[in-house]
Amino acid sequence: MDRLSSMATFVKAAELGSFAAVAEATGLSATMVGKHVLYLETRLGVRLISRTTRRQSLTEFGRAYYDRCRTILEEIEAADALAFDHLNAPRGTLRVTMPALLGRICVAPLLLDLARKYPALRLEMSMDDRIVDLFSAGYDLAVRTGFSRDQPGLRRKLLGSHRMIMCAAPACLDAEGTPQTLEDLQDRAAVTYARPGWDYAWLFRGDDDKIISVVPQSHLFLDDLAAVTDAAVAGAGLAWIPSWLARPHLDNGELVEVLRDQPSFAFNNYAIWPEARHLPLKVKLALDVLAADLPSKLDRRP
Repeated sequence: MDRLSSMATFVKAAELGSFAAVAEATGLSATMVGKHVLYLETRLGVRLISRTTRRQSLTEFGRAYYDRCRTILEEIEAADALAFDHLNAPRGTLRVTMPALLGRICVAPLLLDLARKYPALRLEMSMDDRIVDLFSAGYDLAVRTGFSRDQPGLRRKLLGSHRMIMCAAPACLDAEGTPQTLEDLQDRAAVTYARPGWDYAWLFRGDDDKIISVVPQSHLFLDDLAAVTDAAVAGAGLAWIPSWLARPHLDNGELVEVLRDQPSFAFNNYAIWPEARHLPLKVKLALDVLAADLPSKLDRRP
């Protein structure tokens, strides 16, 4: 067997946790995945993966060998990328994961323009609000919203921020009056974005940049921001939604921003990608496009 192919298969097995998962991801049979691992173990004379009928796990030597194999494979990929970069055109598959609605409205159009510019680039986009592991899922790049911290093996880049806007339909404000202070929000009908793990509170900036939290008296909870916006447009109540989602409805008069003098809260948006000695051209170009053009899409002012 080819040693590099076996090393690549072993790395996949270590990251995905089972031969069956590797088979599904690569198109190899589970039997062939096992043969690749066995080839390395026979050649090295030491067990890399402990296997039982219920589970498999790396041995102590297997963990050390995995680190070295991954470094070798990254170097090979970097060497190949030099050749692609020399052609000044990205090639291969660019796999990107992003939040569903933000991705569809703001991110995907920019990456589609990039793909149209470079015909040799194959683009795969996953729009999912779940946070996935870039290594095990095989993504080149992620766009994420919210609080981000440094993580081992990952790099990140700020792509801009978007304000959260408090708004309601004109008919709703005519019927119930327009809130003038944060205290006025307490007793007003509200439409709230709600999904597992999400804090229902609406956030604002106060004196000294402190965060002020307001918990609305909501009667309608939805786990989709587009549905929250539609309900607000229909007059169901106040809604706290991202500026990039609210702007078209503010422009055409379907929604009206309230508490405009109250400093708004903003969420940061980041690009995150696996750390590598040589950044592939396809990832570099995607980062350049997003850094240049996404901020204006995120928070276009009237």
